[in-house]
Amino acid sequence: MARWCYRHRLVVLLLWVGALFGLGFSASTAGTNYANVFSLPDTDSKSAYDLMEKAFPNTSGDTDTVVWKVDRGSVTDKAVQDRVRPALDKIAGMPGVGAVTSPYAGPRGAAQISRDGTIAYAQLTFAKRANEVPKDLVQNVLDTAQAARTGGLHVELGGQAIQRVQEPPQGLSEMVGIVAAAVVLFLAFGSLFAMLLPIAIAVFGVGMGLFSTQLLSHSTDIPDIAPLLASLIGLGVGIDYALFIVTRHRRGILRGMDPEESAVTALNTSGRAVLFAGGTVCIALAGMLVTRLRFLDGVVIGTSLTVVLSVLAATTLLPALLGFLGPRVLSRRQRRRLAAEGPETEHASGIAARWSANVQKRPRRIAALALVVMAVLAVPVLSLRLGATDQGNDQASTTTRKAYDLLAEGFGPGFNGPLQVVTVGGDATTLVKDIRATPGVAQAAALPPAKGVTVIQVVPTTSPQSKQTDDLIDTLRDQVIPRAGAEAHVGGVTAVSKDFAAVTGDRLPLFIATIIGLGFLLLLVAFRSLVVPLTAALMNLIAAAASFGVLVAIFQWGWGLDLLNLGKEGPINAFLPVIMLSLLFGLSMDYQVFLVSRMHEEWVHTRDNARAVRVGLAETSRVINSAALIMVCVFLAFVLSGDSGAAMAGVGLAAAVALDAFVLRTALVPAAMHLLGNSNWWLPAWLDKRLPHLAVEPKDEAEAVGPDGPASAVHGFVRTADGEPVDGASVTLLSKGGRQLDRVRSLADGSYILSVPGPATYLLTVTAEPYGTRARQVVVEGGPLVYDVELAEGEVDAVN
Repeated sequence: MARWCYRHRLVVLLLWVGALFGLGFSASTAGTNYANVFSLPDTDSKSAYDLMEKAFPNTSGDTDTVVWKVDRGSVTDKAVQDRVRPALDKIAGMPGVGAVTSPYAGPRGAAQISRDGTIAYAQLTFAKRANEVPKDLVQNVLDTAQAARTGGLHVELGGQAIQRVQEPPQGLSEMVGIVAAAVVLFLAFGSLFAMLLPIAIAVFGVGMGLFSTQLLSHSTDIPDIAPLLASLIGLGVGIDYALFIVTRHRRGILRGMDPEESAVTALNTSGRAVLFAGGTVCIALAGMLVTRLRFLDGVVIGTSLTVVLSVLAATTLLPALLGFLGPRVLSRRQRRRLAAEGPETEHASGIAARWSANVQKRPRRIAALALVVMAVLAVPVLSLRLGATDQGNDQASTTTRKAYDLLAEGFGPGFNGPLQVVTVGGDATTLVKDIRATPGVAQAAALPPAKGVTVIQVVPTTSPQSKQTDDLIDTLRDQVIPRAGAEAHVGGVTAVSKDFAAVTGDRLPLFIATIIGLGFLLLLVAFRSLVVPLTAALMNLIAAAASFGVLVAIFQWGWGLDLLNLGKEGPINAFLPVIMLSLLFGLSMDYQVFLVSRMHEEWVHTRDNARAVRVGLAETSRVINSAALIMVCVFLAFVLSGDSGAAMAGVGLAAAVALDAFVLRTALVPAAMHLLGNSNWWLPAWLDKRLPHLAVEPKDEAEAVGPDGPASAVHGFVRTADGEPVDGASVTLLSKGGRQLDRVRSLADGSYILSVPGPATYLLTVTAEPYGTRARQVVVEGGPLVYDVELAEGEVDAVN
C-alpha cells in the first residue's frame, strides 16, 4: 500500500483534497445540530425533566438574561426606564426572539427587581435552542442591550446563546497549537519541508474528522464540546504519528537508501506501529462506553473518528507527500553531507546517551526522586470534587461572568442555579411551606400547574457549585419530600449536574479497571512479559493521580487561575476524568510501546537487561520527548478556546503527557527496569504457549532464514591501525531496517564470521574498548563476503 501511494502520489493527494473539500462543503451546507444530553436514566433529575417536558412542551427555547445595575438611585427611576425599555422593546421585535419578560411589566415584574432597587433583570426567550440560534441575532441582541449603558448604568447579558458570541474566533486555539508544533518540528528536523509534513497530516485528519462529526450531529446526539476535544486529540496524535514515520524515513535516507525504499520501509515498520497505536487510542476512547453515560457517546464518536482519519492520513497521504519531496525531506546541510561523506549511521545524541548511562548508574536515586515528584503532585487529588462548570467560572472580563455576579449580588448566590421541584397531583401548598422552612432555602414559589403537574422554583442560599447546595438537594429528596407525603422529584440544571457527577463517580472504578486491564493484555501479548505490563499499569495510575492533582490545584483550589486568566475556581467537570483517563491510557501506551519495543528487541538478541534498557532509552528518548512536547503545546493552546471545559481538558492533558513522557518514561520506567533486572522479561512457559503472537513491527525480509541454514556469510579480521589483531571485539550484522541479525566476538587472532540470511545490503558494526565503534554498509551477493575492519582510537561510540 505504501509503495502504491508513493508511486501514485498525485492521485492520492487529489483524492484527499477532494474528500476534504467535499466534506467541508456538505458540513457547511447542513450546519450543526449539537445536543448536550446530560439526563440520566433512573435518576431523580431525569424523572423531573420527563414530567416537565410532558406538562410544558413549549419551553424548549433557550432563555437568556439581561441584567442592569445603577450606581445611584433605583432601576425604577424614569431616566433608567427611558433607556432600558426601548432596548427591550427592540429586542422583543427581532425575528427569532420568542418573548421578553420585563421587570417593568406590571406587578409580576416586581420580583425581577432586587430589594435595594439597584439591580433588575429581564428574561428573553429565543425560539430555538442556544446552539441553533444564529450568531448574528445573538450579537444584535447583545449590541442593542449594551447600547443602553451610560456612566451610572451597567448592562450585562448572560446565558448559553450569549456565551457563544463572546468566545474567541473559532479555530484560534487550533492555529496556536499548530504554530507551536511547527516550531518544535523545525527545531527537531531543521527542514521546512519535513516540518510541514506532520502539520499537513494533522490538518487533513482533523479537518475531515470535524466535518464528519458535524454531519453526524444531525443523526445522533453529539455534545458541543466533542468537536473541541476531537480537534485537540486529532492534532496531537496526527502530528505525533507523522513525526514517528518521517523520523524513520529520514533515517533510512541518511543510511543511503533510495527515497522510495526508505518510505516503504518506514511505513512498513513505523507505519504498522502507528496503526497499533491508533487502534489502542480508539479502544481506550471506546472504553468510555462502559460508563453508559449518553453524554459521552457523542464524544467517543467524534474523537475516535478523528483518530481513525488521522491514522489513515498518516499511512496513505504521508507516503504520497514523501514521494513529492524525495530527498528534500532532509535539510540542505544533511543533503550536502550525504553527498560528500556517503551514508551515515544513526546514533543516540550525546545528551540522550549520557542520561541513559546516568539512569543505569543511579537507578535507586532517580526512581526515588521521580516517585517523590509524582507523589507531591498527586496530593491535591485527595480533595477532588466532581461537578459542572457554569458562567460563574468564566473570565472576569466577560459579560456572562459580570451578569452572573450581578444576579448573585442582587438576588443571592443561589439565584443562578434554581432547583425545580416537580410534583404530580395533590396539594402543593404543604410542600411549598415545608421547602421554605428548610435551612439553605432562600425562597420557594409554585408556578401555575399544567396537566396536573406543579413546578416549585426553589432558590438556594448558596451558589450552584457549592457543597451546601448538593447537601440541600439530598435533604429535599431524602427528608422534606417524603415527610410531606408528596410524589415529587428535584430537577433543574444544578440537580442534573449533581446526578451526573454522582453517576460518573460510581462508574469510574469500573472504567479504570477496564482500560487498565485492556492495556495489561495488549502489552502482555506484545512483549510476552508479566512484569512489563504490570509496571505500565502502575505507571498509568501514578500519571493519572499526578495529573488530576495538578487539575485540582489549578481549577478547584484556584492556584494560578488569575495568572493564567482562566476564570474562577470551581469543581472539576464530571466528564473530564473519563475523557482524560481514556486519552492518557492511549497516549501512554504509544510511548510505552515505542520505548519498550526497542528494549525488548535488544533483550532478545543479547539477553543483557542493563544494555537493553540503556540502549532502548538512549535511542528513543529524543523522539518520545519531541512528540510529547508537541502534544503539550497543542493541548495548552486550547486554553485560548474560550470554553472552560476545553481549557480544563487542555491543561489536564498537557500535564498528564508532560509527566508521563518527561518523568515516567524517561526516568521512572527505565530506573525501575534496571532495578528489576532480568525479571522484567519473565513469563511462565505455560502462558507463553497459550498467548497469540503479535509483532508491532514486521521482520525484515532478510531475516527469513531457510531450512538449510544461512545462505551466506561475512567473515574477516578486526585489526588496529598498526595491523594488530583485536581480541573480543563485538561484531554485529544489522538489516537495512536496523534490526540485528547476528552478533559474535572476534577471536584472539581478530577473526570473526557472521551468518547472513541471503544476498542483500547490510550494516556491519564493530565495537571494542577503547576503540569505539566502526559502522559500514556491506553488500552480500552470491557467496561469502570477506570484509576486514580497521579500528582506531577516538572513534564515536554509536549506540545503534
